[in-house]
Amino acid sequence: MSNKDEVTTKVIAIVGPTASGKTSLSIEVARLVGGEVVSADSRQVYTGLNIGSGKVTKREMHGVPHHLLDVCSPRRTMSVVQYERLATRAIKEILKRGKTPIICGGTGLYLDAVLTNAFFPEVPPNAELRKKLEQLSPEKLFKKLVKLDPVRAKTIDAQNPRRLIRAIEIAKAIGKVPERTEPTERYNTLWVGLTMPKAELEERIHMRLIARMRHGMVAEAKRLHEGGLSWKKMDSLGLEYRFLAQFLTEKLSKEEMIQLLEIAIRQFSKRQMMWFKRNTNIKWFHPKDTKKILRVVQNFLKS
Repeated sequence: MSNKDEVTTKVIAIVGPTASGKTSLSIEVARLVGGEVVSADSRQVYTGLNIGSGKVTKREMHGVPHHLLDVCSPRRTMSVVQYERLATRAIKEILKRGKTPIICGGTGLYLDAVLTNAFFPEVPPNAELRKKLEQLSPEKLFKKLVKLDPVRAKTIDAQNPRRLIRAIEIAKAIGKVPERTEPTERYNTLWVGLTMPKAELEERIHMRLIARMRHGMVAEAKRLHEGGLSWKKMDSLGLEYRFLAQFLTEKLSKEEMIQLLEIAIRQFSKRQMMWFKRNTNIKWFHPKDTKKILRVVQNFLKS
């Protein structure tokens, strides 16, 4: 694809915090405009992480093709650079079919990597550094990252050792933190954001967590471990899987797991909004404003 083609090509991005209704909206938009969905979720790329990650089911897709789901084993790690390559390829293929790419998810790093020219250094793993860092607690790792890259520290999961180590690894490898400039868009993108009052989002988070527990989230974690996923690796996947691993290894009671997990998801949603609020191109809507959103989408594609 030439630079000219990239600038004039129309893409729809649907973003927002967890539990805001992005998935259902993306499918509704895709059915309206003849689109295909590209997932931008850092855990839904992994096979087997279904209930805990809220992965869309075949039934829920209503025939809409989805991309970047189940493309990597959870025993491996999908880097931002790898994701960008796969997602960019998917977008090009969708456009060749005359369809509209709809990139949907809450992983801001993934969205920026695909839709903008934001700088993401391709730093190879440093085994020696990782070995040293793995001995440190998440609290100490976070303090190191704050010194090296205070901007990244504001949006990272401070309890996720894997992500903290990777962020430190990148900052150390490039010698200094790269100057952050306003990224330019790779495509003509309509950014649709979903938001709502804090109390409403927290209620959605609570209800969704209870539903996932009823749908077999604990059993899913057991199957993943029996299939070869270590507790340490499961813990590094964060959120649901971290607390499920701690519950199944008897470090937490079921009640403690649910309580702490709900708090962690709320904190995660705040970090997501911090990330997205930096993007002034996002048009924000309440999830109930579906008709208004669909009109905006149609006007965008006609313009």
